[in-house]
Amino acid sequence: MTTENQRSTHFGYQEVDEAQKAGLVHGVFTRVAARYDLMNDLMSAGIHRVWKDAMMDWLAPRPGQRLLDVAGGTGDIAFRFLHRAGSGATAVVLDMTEPMLAEGRRRAEAEALGPQLDWVVGDAMSLPFEDASFDLYTISFGIRNVTRIEDALSEAYRVLRPGGRLMVLEFSQVTSAPLQQLYDLYSFNVIPAMGQAVAGERDSYQYLVESIRRFPDQDTFAAMIRAAGFEQVKYRNLSMGVAALHSGWKL
Repeated sequence: MTTENQRSTHFGYQEVDEAQKAGLVHGVFTRVAARYDLMNDLMSAGIHRVWKDAMMDWLAPRPGQRLLDVAGGTGDIAFRFLHRAGSGATAVVLDMTEPMLAEGRRRAEAEALGPQLDWVVGDAMSLPFEDASFDLYTISFGIRNVTRIEDALSEAYRVLRPGGRLMVLEFSQVTSAPLQQLYDLYSFNVIPAMGQAVAGERDSYQYLVESIRRFPDQDTFAAMIRAAGFEQVKYRNLSMGVAALHSGWKL
């Protein structure tokens, strides 16, 4: 039950008070952290790696750039960025869940890239950085878990320098009805069972499936990015809309 001073939001298919959602999401990712990368490979048959490479292709990292990767968890995006960007590039991985960051620090790439890489516990809706601090802001499969997406986009705009770029990789709306039926069958029947078998976390993966269905479609999300102040907003569907890349510039 919400009071007049409280707002409700969704946690998967549940309606919860806004004040509760961050803690619930934190609990999900704390519980799955140790098996997060393995589950990503299993759930997507490795396709998430192709999508992340496509993200880097469009982002086109350059030497000397500074990246903020929000909800960066185990470092997949930051590692790809630093390998591609070349000399002088740096990255900050921010995540609300310390166990996810701990898993990232344990990866071999983290040791090799140590001087270029920082790990920060923080909230996408209230970033602990000064205005105009970064050239690039990325968030991969994380923005749908944020309590107030508009606040996260506003913060992204604030911390980017003029000429900076936002790029979001997120699950989206499938563009083919037959594929949607197959995708739903797989998502609701196989993924939670796989989560139970591999990570001992059926409910957490049930939430992840439901959260995808609650996320705005491609055009609605693009409009939200424009409303935050970004220009030249575009998106590209991946795997017929199973995922989508959204790009915007702070001009």
